[in-house]
Parts: sequence; structure tokens; C-alpha cells
Amino acid sequence: MRRYAVFGSPIAHSLSPRIHTAFARQTGIALEYLAIEATRDTFPAILAASGVAGANITLPLKEVAFAHCRSVSARARRAGAVNTLTRTDAGWHGDNTDGAGLVRDLTERHGVDLRERRVLLLGAGGAARGVAPALLDAGIDALYVVNRNSARADALADALGDPARVHARGWDALPTLGEFDLLVNATSAGQTGTPLPPLPMALAAPRSVAVDLAYGRAAVPFTAWARAAGCAQALDGLGMLVEQAAESFQCWHGVRPDTDPVYADVRRLTDTQPVSD
Repeated sequence: MRRYAVFGSPIAHSLSPRIHTAFARQTGIALEYLAIEATRDTFPAILAASGVAGANITLPLKEVAFAHCRSVSARARRAGAVNTLTRTDAGWHGDNTDGAGLVRDLTERHGVDLRERRVLLLGAGGAARGVAPALLDAGIDALYVVNRNSARADALADALGDPARVHARGWDALPTLGEFDLLVNATSAGQTGTPLPPLPMALAAPRSVAVDLAYGRAAVPFTAWARAAGCAQALDGLGMLVEQAAESFQCWHGVRPDTDPVYADVRRLTDTQPVSD
């Protein structure tokens, strides 16, 4: 039985073991899937000692994992961050399934048309890097990357290599940016206990969709703001979590599981017992 795991900090309440165990049961694949605590400093040694055949990577390790890979996929290279590791004879191969997971959840589960949309991306860390390329590939019209550290926003915009559509701004520029069709919170504020900085209500319009890449309690401040601002949809990242997990599962096992029953299961769980990943 092969072993897989999700690495991050904090990680104790991760839903990834439940999701991958459900996928394995559905597809008849025998595996063990664990949640393993690791910080930036301890991650390389803990990964080496884990004996896993593959791994998912979450906060705050996605950029650390990228640097640890012997090879990476094209989408991981564009992101500069990795959320999926596969052990090979040559070393670790890195991929990033976050963007594909977000786009699939938005378009197929929630009916969001991303074409020609004006998008605000809050944050410029590993989570933001993972989803930005996929949003561009989905046909959005403009992507504004906003971060409290404007140099990190600039670095992400430069890495994306699409100056006609990608614009970097500091947090203080938010009141000047106008309305957005899609607002994506990719900051770690809710997951680390740091308050989300104030957001102008004028960023949202009646048809806007807002999504927090976190879920459970961590997503509450942003989704509450989105509802107060009048967004048509205020979503958390649970659907993205399930869809990116399915992408990882396919990378490892060559089969894509049915995500709908697994999403329904974890949605019921989070509705009655909020958790965070």
C-alpha cells in the first residue's frame, strides 16, 4: 500500500486525508494518506523521512516545495510554486493543480463565466501564484494583483509575463481600482489569525463573484465582506480544494475521480463542524 500525505502548518484539521481516502475507495486504489506538520525549516528533512510516493503541499510551503524539485511541470514553472509532488527515480517532480481546481470549481460547479472578466487577486504568495496562470488561461480580460508588500505583487506580475493584462498594485491603491467581476482572496490572513485589512465596498458590483481560497472559519471574514458589499456569489475554497485534489489524484494514479459526491460529503462536514486547511 503506497503512502501519500499533505504537508503544511497548521495541518491537523486538513480535509485532504478524508478527500483522498474517498477518492481511493471510489476508484478501488489501495493507499494510505496522512497529514504531516512541517514548517519551512523542517520540511525538507520531514519529507525525506516520510517515505511517501506523492504529496500535497499547502501553506506555507508551496514556494519552498518548488525549490526542492528536480523537475517541474509547465504550470508549476509559471506559478513558481508547487502543491503536488510525485516521487521519481530522478527526484521529486512538482506540479501545481490549484489553478485548474479553482477554474473547474468556478465554471462547472458555480456557473461562472470567466471570459473577458476583470479580476482582483488579493495576495502574491504561493496560493496566488498557483491560481493566477489558470485565470489568465481561462480568458479573463485583466488581472490586478494587490499585495500589502507591493514588491511581491510586482514580482508575481513580472513572472506571469503578460503586461497587457496583469497589473500590480499595493494595498493602498484599492480605493482607486473600481469594480471587479471576480474577487479572489489568496491571502493567508484568515488561516494565520491575522485580520484581513479593510476592503472598500466599491470593489464589488451586484453581479460580482467573490471567492476565498480558504474554507471553513478562515474564509468567514472575506465572504462576510463580500455579502455585505452586495456580491452575487460569496464562495469559499472548499470546491477548489476538492477539485485540485482530484487533479493531484489523477497525476499519481492515472484516473480522475468523481468529485461531486466527495464535495457533498465535505460540504456537509464543514457546514456542521467548521474546519480549516
